[in-house]
Amino acid sequence: MPNLAAATASPRLGGYLAAAGTVAIWTGFILISRLGGVTALTPYDTLALRLGTASLLLLPFLGDLPRGIWFDLKMWVLALLGGLIYGVFVFAAFKFAPAAHGAILLPGMQPFLIAAVAWALGGARPDASRMIGLAGIAVGIVCVAAHYVAGGHAWTPEVLVGDALLLGGSLAWAIYSVLAKRWAHDPWTLTRFVALASTLLFMPVYLLWLPKGVGDVPLGMLVAQGLYQGAGVTLIAMMLFLKAVHSLGAERTGALVAMVPVLAGVAAAPLLGEALSGWLIAGLLFVSAGAFVAARPGRRRGRRPG
Repeated sequence: MPNLAAATASPRLGGYLAAAGTVAIWTGFILISRLGGVTALTPYDTLALRLGTASLLLLPFLGDLPRGIWFDLKMWVLALLGGLIYGVFVFAAFKFAPAAHGAILLPGMQPFLIAAVAWALGGARPDASRMIGLAGIAVGIVCVAAHYVAGGHAWTPEVLVGDALLLGGSLAWAIYSVLAKRWAHDPWTLTRFVALASTLLFMPVYLLWLPKGVGDVPLGMLVAQGLYQGAGVTLIAMMLFLKAVHSLGAERTGALVAMVPVLAGVAAAPLLGEALSGWLIAGLLFVSAGAFVAARPGRRRGRRPG
């Protein structure tokens, strides 16, 4: 059976490499999004740079999309969730919330929210092991709250607004993840459609009506946001994430993505000058450990559903 074992190991190795690439890019996404959030860029500017850059890079591949995909209502729902709603909420949140909050409330909350969405939509109840992991995530959130209580600014309205927006964006991504698994096209098709359809919906509204601050920031910042958000996050990380889910499953991928809160939260201290404390470090570690446990595939008898 060596050939069968090698055939099984090869796609799994590719899945782990794809998940590692996703973790690296998403860690940078937390930091560069917060960096843009403290400039004059509006959330709509950042989203326009993200979608515009991605669409320009994807235009040569527009003709290869499957016939009839533009009339598929499910694909438009995915574009709204994973492209527009997620982007607007997250980029607006980083005007108020620090990077450590984004690290916890975006990738850190995904196992919890995906479990809740899967339960609500399909009745998939989490097992005991997953409940333990979700409890760890809850402890981590409490630790982060204690960090801000100790600092005397836990209930700042701006921080609460930012956290609420982060939770909204995280929920949108969780619903997107569950529905993308159910309605799956291949990663390349889904990546292209979400980026292009989101651009078609958003750009006319942005150009005609939304506030802009692109004229008040250096050109280097615009280029950095456009390339990282558009090429790195929207294209490369999206394809790597979908490939990892395809090869490893959503649960194992979620376990690896749970490293993002620790990496991004700790890196934000030297790179963005954000404060670290024992409470915040404990929160980052609890969320990551809880996410890892919650995302582990449970032991079940018989065949696991896909």
